[in-house]
Amino acid sequence: MGEVLRFIPKLGLNVRRAVHRQDMDKAIVEKRTESADVPPTKVSFGPFCLLPTQFLLLEGDKVVPLGSRALELLIALLERRGELVSKRDLTACVWPNLSVAPSNLTVHMTALRRALRDGRDGHRFIVNIPGRGYRFVASVDVSGHGN
Repeated sequence: MGEVLRFIPKLGLNVRRAVHRQDMDKAIVEKRTESADVPPTKVSFGPFCLLPTQFLLLEGDKVVPLGSRALELLIALLERRGELVSKRDLTACVWPNLSVAPSNLTVHMTALRRALRDGRDGHRFIVNIPGRGYRFVASVDVSGHGN
């Protein structure tokens, strides 16, 4: 299986999503070594910085260990920050053309919220609207690396 490019409209980014772990590692290396003609964008919120073109979440200068599905959920929520994103939309985004149990979304959303320490130390990033979906509620700064 190959890689899928996905355009993120609000962030103006192309993110490479790999189907297999080996492909993902390769995609990350390719993104890190691409030409500097177009500065990569970073998305900052709370103590975190998402580098979507590198498929990487940082807290300060430390990599936040996060699975690819949870990271895709974060990117999907950031695409539509401030909006309610239905469970159906999130599932379609992270598992396109696949039928998955609703528990898959719950498991990966839990992992994402745990990695962000959502709800702790006064940080609230993702709000669950029971039975409907999720909303990214934190302030976000989108900028180039050089900004």
